[in-house]
Amino acid sequence: MASSALSSPPYPSAASSPGPASAPYRRGLSWFATASAAWVFVVVTMGAFTTSIGAGMAFPDWPLSNGSINPEGWLRDIYMFAEHSHRLFGMVMGMLAIGTVVWLHKTEPRAWVRRLGWAALAIVVVQGMIGGKRVLLDSIAVPGFDLTLGQMLTIPHGILAQLYVCVLFAVAASQSRAWLDGAQQAVPACLRRAATGLVALVVAQLVIAAVMRHNMAGLAIPSFPQSTTSGDWLPAAWDFRVGIHFAHRVMAVVLTVAIVSLAIAVWRQAAASAGLRRLAGALVVLLGVQITLGAATVLTYRDAYYTTGHVIVGALTLATAFLLAFWMHRPLRSATSV
Repeated sequence: MASSALSSPPYPSAASSPGPASAPYRRGLSWFATASAAWVFVVVTMGAFTTSIGAGMAFPDWPLSNGSINPEGWLRDIYMFAEHSHRLFGMVMGMLAIGTVVWLHKTEPRAWVRRLGWAALAIVVVQGMIGGKRVLLDSIAVPGFDLTLGQMLTIPHGILAQLYVCVLFAVAASQSRAWLDGAQQAVPACLRRAATGLVALVVAQLVIAAVMRHNMAGLAIPSFPQSTTSGDWLPAAWDFRVGIHFAHRVMAVVLTVAIVSLAIAVWRQAAASAGLRRLAGALVVLLGVQITLGAATVLTYRDAYYTTGHVIVGALTLATAFLLAFWMHRPLRSATSV
């Protein structure tokens, strides 16, 4: 992969790239967008912790919690605290999304960036509705499934949260001084395709993880790294939960090869900037942390803190992979572009 990356044709020259409309660096908006991108991990953390301890139905109503925005005893009960904090943090995320849209609408000349802002707001609204319906439809059974309709909604809720992270990182990157003022290196086309493919693989793994997590399949294979206590790599018996868990492990191997290969290709690429090399290095570090947390999750029988950390690092891995690919696709600068 590394050798092909070096021999592939680079970007077209800046003169042949029309580029987007120019935009000045706005410190306030840049910091606001970065804060929003950081805050989403607070929401993801509380959402992961809520699911890990089984607190998703700590309150039977929505949008209020036990009929109140400040329910009695929520600071003393860990289940109520987890779920209500997740709701409150989600409300803050919604306000940040509204602020971002308004700010971009008033000051941002690039139409694609304004559309990203609207996409972020739309995702927040949909996420809020899905989260509410998860509570309100929890009692409705789905024929042929062990999950209720409300429980099934937790799967798209978790997946959409990961995609929201990517949108926020795109907005934050587009407002950074490095994006607006820095000269773009000529990244080979095959390297850009490899980075995009890695993002697709990470998304696929997160979808598998969401299905596994919300089908209570995290311990369907209770040993690690082998699938049985006798040392077999393949499970002794199969059902849906075992299959989805095993698929998660297989995809982890695929991602390990993909991340290490891409990182080596980026490090060897003469045109790669120091920023791209740091992102590639961060992916390798996150991969090691994620494997460790995944093993700890199984070996501790789904300890809530290891499980939550596993979800957070998964989101960070997606965000880093996306940012690497997104930056590789940044248009070359010209006299009228940024």
